[in-house]
Amino acid sequence: MSDERDPGRRLLVLEGGEGAGKTSCMQAACAFLESRGLVYVRSREPGGTELAEQIRDLLLADRTEPVQAMTELLLVFAARVQHLHERIMPALDQGHWVILDRFTDASYAYQGGGRQLGQEIVALFEDIVQGTLRPGRVFWLDVPVATGLDRVQGRQDLDRLDRESLSFMQRVHQVYAERCQQNPHRYHRVDASLPLEQVQYQLIQALAAYVDDVASN
Repeated sequence: MSDERDPGRRLLVLEGGEGAGKTSCMQAACAFLESRGLVYVRSREPGGTELAEQIRDLLLADRTEPVQAMTELLLVFAARVQHLHERIMPALDQGHWVILDRFTDASYAYQGGGRQLGQEIVALFEDIVQGTLRPGRVFWLDVPVATGLDRVQGRQDLDRLDRESLSFMQRVHQVYAERCQQNPHRYHRVDASLPLEQVQYQLIQALAAYVDDVASN
């Protein structure tokens, strides 16, 4: 049965800049949910449906034509509309958990901060597209920008955003930090500069506490 009080209570998000270890932490988080016998949907943004994945490809592909910041933001939210209506909300309405690799905080960080569009325009689109839906808990994998960039240097599949400047990534990090500080009831900071096992341990401890809290209320 769905949680009619706030379906977003079962919406979990992993956020972080490049090299934060989201993929490995996502695997650990899903293993934990399975160990508790919880039914969940795992997805990512941009993406999550056939159309949203096609928009993701448009968004991240290398191209010679400059991509305007507002074009980027509109593409992200276009993909999010599809994802919400075709996958996220149906799962939440059935009482399932949903765990995402990035969600709207990434729009605040990358387009609002990195692209310097500002927070207000992102908040406007958030309200239009999501209504009152907000994640129950956002786990911010916090890694120093230089450390994260060092970690991704050897990757062969860097996309257009992965190749952004140091100053861009510093603005992204700053927005994540500000949002975490401003909303301590919803955000949980994980020190992602530590060895992977310790990062995953922090995440699972925080995730377990949150799942227990939802179950008891």
